[in-house]
Amino acid sequence: MRSIYGIRVLVVVSLLWAGAFLPQNTCAADALSLEQRVAQLEAAKPATLINNGDNAWMLISAAMVLMMSAPGLILFYGGLVRTKNVLATMMHTLVLMAVVSALWMVFGYSMSFGEGNAFFGNPTQFFLLHGVGGVPNPDYAGTIPQTSFMLFQMMFAIITPALISGAIAERIRFSAYLLFMVLWVTVVYFPLCHMVWGKGGWFNWALGGNIPVLDFAGGTVVHVSSGVSALVAAIMLGKCTGYPREPMVPHNLVLSLIGTGLLWVGWFGFNAGSAVNAGELASSAFAATHFSAVAAALSWAGLEWLLKGKPSVLGIASGMVAGLATITPASGFVTVPAAFGIGLCGGAACYLAVTKLKAWLGYDDSLDVFGVHGVGSTVGLLLLGFFANPAVNGAIATTFKSGGQVISLAGGLAQFKNQLLGVLFTAALAAGATFIILKLVNSIIGLRLSAEDEYSGLDLTQHGESAYND
Repeated sequence: MRSIYGIRVLVVVSLLWAGAFLPQNTCAADALSLEQRVAQLEAAKPATLINNGDNAWMLISAAMVLMMSAPGLILFYGGLVRTKNVLATMMHTLVLMAVVSALWMVFGYSMSFGEGNAFFGNPTQFFLLHGVGGVPNPDYAGTIPQTSFMLFQMMFAIITPALISGAIAERIRFSAYLLFMVLWVTVVYFPLCHMVWGKGGWFNWALGGNIPVLDFAGGTVVHVSSGVSALVAAIMLGKCTGYPREPMVPHNLVLSLIGTGLLWVGWFGFNAGSAVNAGELASSAFAATHFSAVAAALSWAGLEWLLKGKPSVLGIASGMVAGLATITPASGFVTVPAAFGIGLCGGAACYLAVTKLKAWLGYDDSLDVFGVHGVGSTVGLLLLGFFANPAVNGAIATTFKSGGQVISLAGGLAQFKNQLLGVLFTAALAAGATFIILKLVNSIIGLRLSAEDEYSGLDLTQHGESAYND
């Protein structure tokens, strides 16, 4: 009995000793204000949460942009060349899906979106995609895995150099083409991508840049860079044998029209996907993209009808692509009526560039990359300087700071000047780098096919195949 009694006493004493400390902790908790408790809870939450809807839209958009390369651009360009060069022309886009993806994995994504200086990111930060996984990068996309963001941006890197191939179709060595493209994306695309979209990039208006250039989905990064580079490459390679004396008509416009439709559909992922979420801004960019393509198709076909007497099928298809390229930089910043007006201007400007400027200057841009993409996006970037609307994208009125002061980037003369600086810098970088790279490649490999190989066609001489069995 005494032992049981002793155990009871020991338990009671222990409880009393422990309880002596409980009021202090309870009082400490009670002393916290409601605001402090909320702050503690917020601190305990993860900084970002995956939104499944946003992530689904981004993965779909990435697939749509890849579809723009294959089969979209492959069919569009493939149908526009002569029969003997169909496979080689298609190969120019197809091979970049593999080559650029590999470069993107190794160092391209890191150079584009890694921490760095104003001109390029650290190529080792995400080397071999180290650290790129399911956790969002809040600087770029706080509601989707960084892997999804990386994949979406990779599709842009693939199609941009592929656009250049249209200007040098039917006359470049395949080995020279490969070396040129590897150097071009490394020296031009990756740094330019960082400058415009990367954190701390020189032209990044939202993430600490110096000159706020508005470019929603790639006017500078994709179209001006590729368009100007295409012009320089076309001039340096020289004209196709027989141009312009011999007719070089498209061998299969049906293929090109199918490619046009795929490009238009994929472009919704290209532009609306650049909202990096499935919200209101994506819908606005989607609508702007569509109505700009509509307007440009009408203006191109109308001018052709007026000046040549007949509207061609290739003309209206080219106008559609021109309208898509023109609205790309502006798609997330302008209203639908403004997008329609920008498309009208873009279609007309591109038509005149392809039919008048090209003939006047005498260069052989085989598939009119400069006339459609370079000229079109330049028009879009400059008109965006006047039509940028905070009612569409409120961030442009509240995000950019200079000297500690918030500066609105709404349309006006000041923003037009910023846009013009962006265009001029991009054109200078693309032209200068392309010239140097092509000189280097020519000294190592040689750019141009022999006259005999060009006459026989690239399909047989470069790949040992033929598109059609006669």
